[in-house]
Amino acid sequence: MAENNANTLMEKLVSLCKRRGFIFPSSEIYGGINGFWDYGPLGVELKRNIKDAWWTDMVLKRDDMLGLDCTIIMNPKVWEASGHVVNFNDPLVDCRGCKARFRADKVFLAVAKEGDNVLLSVGVEADDADGAKAAAFSGANSKTRRRLEDRGDRIGWTIARVDKLPAGAVALCPLCGQGLTDARKFNMMFKTFVGAMEDSSSLAYLRPETAQGIFANYRNVLDSSRVKIPFGIAQIGKSFRNEINPRNYTFRSREFEQMEIEFFCHPSEGDRWYEYWRDRRFQWYVGLGLTSSKLRLRPHEKDELAHYARACADIEYAFPFGISELEGVANRTDFDLTQHQKFSGRDMTYFDDETKERYIPYVIEPSGGIDRAALAFLCEAYCEDTAPDENGQPQARTVMKLHPRLAPVKAAVFPLVKKDGMPEVATKIHQALKAAGIASFYDEKGAVGRRYRRQDEAGTPFCFTVDGQTLQDQTVTVRDRDSLKQIRIAADQVVEYVQKKLK
Repeated sequence: MAENNANTLMEKLVSLCKRRGFIFPSSEIYGGINGFWDYGPLGVELKRNIKDAWWTDMVLKRDDMLGLDCTIIMNPKVWEASGHVVNFNDPLVDCRGCKARFRADKVFLAVAKEGDNVLLSVGVEADDADGAKAAAFSGANSKTRRRLEDRGDRIGWTIARVDKLPAGAVALCPLCGQGLTDARKFNMMFKTFVGAMEDSSSLAYLRPETAQGIFANYRNVLDSSRVKIPFGIAQIGKSFRNEINPRNYTFRSREFEQMEIEFFCHPSEGDRWYEYWRDRRFQWYVGLGLTSSKLRLRPHEKDELAHYARACADIEYAFPFGISELEGVANRTDFDLTQHQKFSGRDMTYFDDETKERYIPYVIEPSGGIDRAALAFLCEAYCEDTAPDENGQPQARTVMKLHPRLAPVKAAVFPLVKKDGMPEVATKIHQALKAAGIASFYDEKGAVGRRYRRQDEAGTPFCFTVDGQTLQDQTVTVRDRDSLKQIRIAADQVVEYVQKKLK
């Protein structure tokens, strides 16, 4: 039942995002292209607000942070030094029947048995064993589901990732049920060519992460800015990964945006700064509205740490399709700078004028996905409740309870009717909001209740209505999106009211 509810929620959210202009399939008029998404008028503002909030909180409000904007295409030797050319691989399997392709670490063989009697044996796509079991159960026909429910504890489940199956075991395709090939490595970097010739001498890659541009410019920033350790370099930008099988809406895409920090510190301070950034980044999501139990911080076990990492934790969110990573925070030690020093021949050490010590800094990396953050904020915000209509009767509504800092439109201004000078007063307020840099929407069409509901779906936190009383005492009604409370304030105080609410 929970799985069905989650699927329904995701379907409703996807529908709303398309209908209201948050997210569109890329090049939809030509049938789309898998793993690519366009952000509509509301979606682009949501993403911009997330980026602005991150940059303001992580860079502008700090004295130990600088920014960069590096190119998407870099010298291919960068990716040799970082290990991406050799190691940036996913295990790939093909279906022998329908020829579909899958990431082997995301496909499970789920078997349900009662004693020696096999009731269900299917291949499913999932991020973990729990998700695989739920997917196998929900995908079974109604007769099999009833048999599994009736037998309860007598059913034994075996859930195994197909790249971890014992020798001789047959992995099944999640689409057609036929057998899968053995897993093989697949490098996820997009290849391209620089210049007129398309040969090995002009081979380049679209960056799979923004971090390496920071490492490659570490020396330039150090020399040009005269900063002292500890300090960080922040960057927001596009990255590209040729995912074998993009899925879960915008969560796993082939083109996406990252917000990354590389924080350089003395090796002896690495553990302390790792804990600081782990906790700081978690609280940032909480402060912007991910306040439910769906958000969690999961430290990596020793056996899942990258070979260069001393510690790592994932900030995870329980999406309707399962618990998945929003952001990773890692102590990368001195691995990256050491590698680039080795491959480039450039000195990556830091000299401390006070202690006269020379060393290669440790790096703490908070790395988050903007598209994943946007999806999490949308999932958290989606709500169905009731609100009174024009006659005071309860009416169902869908509302996006986005944090005011993130809401694409901050205020909507309505004249109650299109006469008696109300549109002129409302237009003046709307223009004053926009002049102050506040995203405002003017709407005079339809009953005011329907206008409220349109703004509820867009996530607009404050609606201002100009009515007959406005013409008498120059006050307007303010309607709060979440509480539905309405108060009156002076018309010339609307801008200040919104500005205070956004702080």
